Amino acid sequence: MNMIRSAVVSFFAGVVFLSQAASAETVLRLAENQPESNPVTVAMYRFAELVKEYTNGDVTVQVFPGAQLGQEPETIEQTQAGIIDLARVNSVVLANVSPSMGVFTLPYIFGGWDHKYKVLDGDIGTEVLNDLEKVGLIGFGYMDAGARSFYTVEGKTISKIEDLKGMKIRVQPAPISIRMMELLGAVPTPMNYGEVYSSLQTGVIDGAENDYVSYHTSAHYEVAPNYVEDAHLSPPALLLMNKAKFDSLPTEQQDAIRKAGMEAALYEREIMRKANVEARKTVEDGGATVTEIDNTPFQAAVGPIYDEFPSYKPLIERIKAAK
Repeated sequence: MNMIRSAVVSFFAGVVFLSQAASAETVLRLAENQPESNPVTVAMYRFAELVKEYTNGDVTVQVFPGAQLGQEPETIEQTQAGIIDLARVNSVVLANVSPSMGVFTLPYIFGGWDHKYKVLDGDIGTEVLNDLEKVGLIGFGYMDAGARSFYTVEGKTISKIEDLKGMKIRVQPAPISIRMMELLGAVPTPMNYGEVYSSLQTGVIDGAENDYVSYHTSAHYEVAPNYVEDAHLSPPALLLMNKAKFDSLPTEQQDAIRKAGMEAALYEREIMRKANVEARKTVEDGGATVTEIDNTPFQAAVGPIYDEFPSYKPLIERIKAAK
């Protein structure tokens, strides 16, 4: 009888142990608005693999691409509220929530690739990331979102800055992007990314602006085949996490997620650079026309924006000094 009782106790103890072990696994949901073919989405799958590896399978990240969980403004709010755990977003939209992030979204703020990542990977980038904690978020390594340029529908071409006058150009819903477009003489038209294709197709807008990769993977080149390479913006992208959720995890899991986040960001930068070169060739082969222009008049036209956001002045001076 004692042997039977002992066996029963051992059996149920084993069941409890297995139940506890199963419940110990943490599942995190990650929102991504780009399709699976985009380098940022590829990098998010890489992040998920690294998290699983570095936590020995105790943390699983589920990636939801293609805006399944919403566009960037919604996923930022959802991440803040803890409805979802992680979101990969562009700094332009994120600046609406964490204002210091906006300094990286100013037109022509970076003097090139090396200058950009000297700033982002240095003290300035770290300070801006730390500001996210004030709004309930944790930010990981900066990713590359390419250089944004204009593209327009048939019959609307841009060969000089004057051509922008009166054009309805889609911009991300953020004050700096809107003001930049006004200074260039265009009519800024804020809208979510998912609405852009149909708006170009139906004539609601005359054009939009983005990097080559997004221009390709969104298929915008099909309805707006005129791409003008002026590279007015080079805002970074980054991965966010709900701070309360992050803080609730054991220290070793926090460290693993941070490590995975930085490695995924470095990986994304590498594949994004290559992808932009390949995307340019693909859209040209697909019928798009790419025009390289002198952006000096564009830089001059948007110059006043630096004085219109005085809170950024100290950061702007430090960014310029880092060149």
